[in-house]
Amino acid sequence: MNGAQAVLESLKQEGVDVVFGYPGGAVLTLYDELYKMKFPHVLTRHEQGAAHAADGYARATGKVGVCFATSGPGATNLVTGIATANMDSVPMVCITGQVATPYIGRDSFQEADVSGITTPITKHNYLVKDVNELPRVMKEAFYIARTGRPGPVVIDIAKDVFNAEIDFHYPETVQLKGYTDDNNGKAADVRAVVAALQKAKRPLLFVGGGVTLSDTAEYVRKIVACTGMPAVSTLMGLGCLPAGTDGYPGLAGMHGCYAANMAIQQCDLLICVGMRFSDRVTGKTSQFAPKAKVAHFEIDPAEIDKNVAADYPVVGDLRWSLPLFLKEVEKLSAEGDRFKEWRDHVTAMNNEKPFGYIPSKDVIKPAEAIGKISSLCSDDTIVVTDVGQHQMWAAQFYASREPRQFLTSGGLGTMGYGLPAALGAKVGIPDKPVVLFTGDGSIMMNCQEFATIADNDIDVKVVVLHNCILGMVAQWQRLFYNHHYSQSELKGKTDLVRLAEAMGVPGVRLTKPEEVESRLPELMAHKGPMLIDIMIPEDEDVLPMVPGGKRLDQMVLGGEEK
Repeated sequence: MNGAQAVLESLKQEGVDVVFGYPGGAVLTLYDELYKMKFPHVLTRHEQGAAHAADGYARATGKVGVCFATSGPGATNLVTGIATANMDSVPMVCITGQVATPYIGRDSFQEADVSGITTPITKHNYLVKDVNELPRVMKEAFYIARTGRPGPVVIDIAKDVFNAEIDFHYPETVQLKGYTDDNNGKAADVRAVVAALQKAKRPLLFVGGGVTLSDTAEYVRKIVACTGMPAVSTLMGLGCLPAGTDGYPGLAGMHGCYAANMAIQQCDLLICVGMRFSDRVTGKTSQFAPKAKVAHFEIDPAEIDKNVAADYPVVGDLRWSLPLFLKEVEKLSAEGDRFKEWRDHVTAMNNEKPFGYIPSKDVIKPAEAIGKISSLCSDDTIVVTDVGQHQMWAAQFYASREPRQFLTSGGLGTMGYGLPAALGAKVGIPDKPVVLFTGDGSIMMNCQEFATIADNDIDVKVVVLHNCILGMVAQWQRLFYNHHYSQSELKGKTDLVRLAEAMGVPGVRLTKPEEVESRLPELMAHKGPMLIDIMIPEDEDVLPMVPGGKRLDQMVLGGEEK
């Protein structure tokens, strides 16, 4: 077979059931073979859309997402999507075309040094100039993407390699010097955390995105139920514990809830599971959890002591460490509900100062709309967000029930992530409802993907919280830049409903508070994709908020009524 057939056969061997991509000169042979083989492919309207769609597919399904792009601008258009996946440890394989081998390094038409460009934002990358390397490279790429701490891998393939002939044999095993999928650690490290838990009076479990990525949420739920200790979550960890779990107030960090942030500052043992202590989580790092010993369960040794020093590091795959930790703490359950008073204290703080908003008879409040949609959604609904105020309101007011059902760009904070990621999630799990929360700033970043969801009849409900301003930018400008709305106002003539309809997606605009109750149930039940454009106030802030450089307990809460 030729190299293009070898690529597609490799994808089959890896169990890939769909590819997202966009054709071009350097990958025409690949697309010709894709046509002949009838390999499932979703044509996005931009390469960045293809990368984000593969990302959303991977986060929702737990499988490796795959995207194709041509050389030069096609490949460079993937960069933001690759960087997004890299920051959030999402397994992806991105296959790009490169100019033919004799033309590499000659500034040829549509040539870019894709390996050089993507080295800082990938787990690994390859430039393939010999067709005989293809099977090995494909096998290694998927192995690297999905094992250990997951991440994106780029395979840049010279155009002539797609046409070259190969006697195809797909490797059964991978041998990489210095890299292994054996990520078991030391049992003594786990037992040290258990010993610390026995001495603790105010322990707190901090759940991160690694729990989602490793599919270990069930262990976390059993640990919480068994020990009775309260728990909080990072943005990426939402859904690992169901909203409403006793002693679990929810989101912690910059826009986390009062109880979660205060619990971190008051606890005497902070058990952090699958998280990397982002600045959005810690606030002022030197005064983060000042009374606590810190235990850190983490697969990547590079994260240990990077931002926050760990008193009890547990390096290893959560699929190894959490079952062992659960087995050990189950032995302590006979001691009774030791942490009831502390758990009740966290619950009381949450009851005293929960996430809230001031209702209005004149305008739709974003929290009200999200809360209503949350009540209308089934437990298996996948929620996707873009980045900005709407993202934080969704994290605060949407009741996440299960892991892999709150998909968002956490580390990179990529506006434009939402629409393509939502379509990727729906393609990956067509039986689950998918809802996107976005803003009028974010939706314009990749609005061309309305055409993709319309042409492929991908049922995504797109909810725009429309405030005619770049909400999070404007909030900072209000609070810290004397209300100087420098280039953040979006009071133009763009009609999002007509924009969506022009690409084949029906749209509706809601402007009155009573429409939240009267119209949302019908709109959310609509069969097929739909845009719901909800007009909200321009000056609504996301609160609480920890200003940059402040401690977690120095939150801006707003007035007493908030």
